[in-house]
Amino acid sequence: MDKTQPAISARGVTMAFDAVDVLRDVSLDLFPGEVHALVGENGAGKSTLVKIMAGIYQPRQGHVELSGQPIVIANPHEATARGIALIHQEPLAFPDLTVAENIFVGSEPQRAGGLLDWPAMIRQSQQLLAVLGLRLDPRTKMRGLSVADQQMVDMAAALAQNARVLLMDEPTAALTPNEVDRLFDITHRLRDQGVAIAFISHRLEEVTAISDRLTVMRDGEVVGESNPKTTTHEEIIRLMVGRPLRSMFEKPETYQIGPTVLEARSLSRAGRFEDISFQLRSGEILGMAGLVGAGRSHVAQALFGITRVDSGTVLVDGKPVHIRSPRAAMAYGLAYVPEDRQHQGLLMPVSVARNMTLPILPQLAGVGGWLRERRERSVAQDYVDQLRIVLRQVEQPVSELSGGNQQKVVLSKWLLTRPRIMILDEPTRGIDVGAKAEVHRLMGELAAHGIAILMISSELPEILAMSDRVLVMREGRLVAELDRSQMSAERVMATATGQAVEEVMPE
Repeated sequence: MDKTQPAISARGVTMAFDAVDVLRDVSLDLFPGEVHALVGENGAGKSTLVKIMAGIYQPRQGHVELSGQPIVIANPHEATARGIALIHQEPLAFPDLTVAENIFVGSEPQRAGGLLDWPAMIRQSQQLLAVLGLRLDPRTKMRGLSVADQQMVDMAAALAQNARVLLMDEPTAALTPNEVDRLFDITHRLRDQGVAIAFISHRLEEVTAISDRLTVMRDGEVVGESNPKTTTHEEIIRLMVGRPLRSMFEKPETYQIGPTVLEARSLSRAGRFEDISFQLRSGEILGMAGLVGAGRSHVAQALFGITRVDSGTVLVDGKPVHIRSPRAAMAYGLAYVPEDRQHQGLLMPVSVARNMTLPILPQLAGVGGWLRERRERSVAQDYVDQLRIVLRQVEQPVSELSGGNQQKVVLSKWLLTRPRIMILDEPTRGIDVGAKAEVHRLMGELAAHGIAILMISSELPEILAMSDRVLVMREGRLVAELDRSQMSAERVMATATGQAVEEVMPE
């Protein structure tokens, strides 16, 4: 194996969507036995570049080289045949097929005569899942699996392809710290076997931990390359955004917290959570911390009427209410931004305008119930301007937007309902530092206008900076409530993991 020869290269690649350049004369080399990190804000062109290498897009100018030879990768199937595997930012699964079928889709083991070899596929799937440390029955349907498990199945599929080039687009966005560690172990093992790896992540601590080389992109161009072990996060961020970023968190300090608007009393749902009680006040950002699987999202879904509780009471403005559906929750002034925006928050092929206005379509109807499309576009454009959403036009499919701008569309959709209470589940998952700052600014403005916010987040800096109080969950139970004077990373992690606080906070 020649580690001086790039396994795959982009040469002078330019790409445009509807005459808008998203890549401009980009060149990049991925070498065997190396993890090469790509960082940049959403919309910088990182995902587009690796999708060109994976045969999803064809460049307008420039070309791709494999082992020094110019090639045309016409489609993803051809990329797979050439040993190029792409791990997507959002898991791409066939929900009604099994785990094994998703791992081997398009390359299923066959018997003589072309018949599917089910025993071989199950056996090989079990071996691949064992390598990943994933305890899943290969015969399980993908529908209903967590985002984290779906991501690991995608990784197993890449292993099944014996990839020479592995392109990883935000592979850790939905993983727990333990799952991230396991993924890094596997990534390093593949690197040591000579696989060339591109690693895209917005988590700079991951980038510096896993990568051997770092390339920064901004506005469709390469703006810098460095050694991640000797480059500070501040230097990386400055290259990413083109200016010093003083703070990722902008939250007004001069707003008033009002009376309790939402209260949970002893909420329980068998197998999910038990005896959850808390109060949420107007103008307050109440953080909910805990490890993935602690039950936080299940509580949020129950509050919004997506699932039912077995016992307990929800009160709005001090009065008991029965929220048995999202429509009922909306009637009481609640809004819910889910963790998985692409599958639960948006209709990806549909326009930005329609995604925004879905909850209020009856209000936009004219005589005879016909939708007033001009009014719909006008309403959508107002929120595009207010939230600084970057797009060409409100009629374009929301799937074409960057992750950060998609998240702003989800927020816009619920803001149009004029909510008094917002439940935000991982509101900045998978978006870059600049987009995070925009979302945090918006959250602060909403709180300043009296909206009560319940924010679920797995990022401790976000929890600590944005929250007025923090609830900590562990294994389906509420184990701590901390005010600002008690909040620290050590204390939150101690309660979330079941350690005694003094073990991590010595005198």
